[in-house]
Amino acid sequence: MSRIREISADEESQRLAFVRERALRDEVALLNDAWREGREEVARAMILKTEMDDASIADIAQLSEDEVAQLRAEILRRDS
Repeated sequence: MSRIREISADEESQRLAFVRERALRDEVALLNDAWREGREEVARAMILKTEMDDASIADIAQLSEDEVAQLRAEILRRDS
């Protein structure tokens, strides 16, 4: 117990723990962003290559219907 107190009292150890925690949070955020981007890419491909409705695409891509509708609108704006 005294060793734990000693380590937590050390400012450099506290700083390193903080930096490590921040790096771990950043990594999780990046992975979540990549996962979300992958789902959006799936939805875009389905919009372009199928006649499926937004509800079906949302279900498969694990997005909300509003998100799929926004992607569809972006594609229509880009292609017009």
